[in-house]
Amino acid sequence: MLRRLAQLALLATIIFTMGADNPATRFERVGHKLMCTCGCAEMLLECNHVGCPDSPALIAMLHSEVDAGQAEPAILAFFAAKYGATVLAAPLRGGFDNVAWIVPFAIFILGLIGVVLVLKLWQRRHAMLAPAGPLPTPTPAEDALRNRIRDETRYGE
Repeated sequence: MLRRLAQLALLATIIFTMGADNPATRFERVGHKLMCTCGCAEMLLECNHVGCPDSPALIAMLHSEVDAGQAEPAILAFFAAKYGATVLAAPLRGGFDNVAWIVPFAIFILGLIGVVLVLKLWQRRHAMLAPAGPLPTPTPAEDALRNRIRDETRYGE
């Protein structure tokens, strides 16, 4: 049984990796990770406006890089170095790009922690200010003072 599972795993690996090094497959895969630089906001291989000034040269350059046997990360790095990061459909992982992916999530989590801490602080402060038992009944002197304050602070009567 174990031998059959190993054979199936090997067969699945062979099936899924067939054509992985095929230049046409690599060309399609890398071409869909690059953007056309003409400003049309289309993937390089899907730029469909008539008379595009940039896509034929970029596609020819991509063909030459793939035919030269360059690895996918090296091709993407080449295009990014030549045309800037805007040519990439998604940022490369590494360096500052990792920071660009991580910082928004980190800020969100830190903000959430800050809100929870402030709410706990307010809850604790409210619990400290709350009376320990029932309110004491006012004395007649306190009632007289309260009535005098009300009389003196009435407006417009």
